[in-house]
Amino acid sequence: MAPSAGNLQAYEVYVVGGQNKRDALARAALGQDFIREAPVCLVFCANPARSAFRYGSRGVQLYCIQDATIAATFAMLAAVDQGLATVWVGAFDEEMVRSVVGVKSVRPVALLPIGYAAERPEPMGRRAVEDVFHQVK
Repeated sequence: MAPSAGNLQAYEVYVVGGQNKRDALARAALGQDFIREAPVCLVFCANPARSAFRYGSRGVQLYCIQDATIAATFAMLAAVDQGLATVWVGAFDEEMVRSVVGVKSVRPVALLPIGYAAERPEPMGRRAVEDVFHQVK
């Protein structure tokens, strides 16, 4: 139910559950082995063609990427709401991920391994609100 530019939903989601495919995703993600340990990994891909016909190059270069990232964020929130854990993975070889999921015309933008947390790390510090928000008058 994530919002998207023009409601075009210019993204695709690939559900990777097989161990061999998760192993391959972990290799594509530069050895981030926790991907192979999760029972499932969602691969969010931007679909530029869905945005291009209405928004031209801006749809191809930006809106489809935003659509995919918003959908991934909503999936993260839904997983946590169900008592699951996930982590956003953005460091990966795009061509290798495309090969793992068997696609050519979409662009992988995020991997979300999902499962039950093996540990509960301490919360990390955040920037001060004043460093993030800026008043424009």
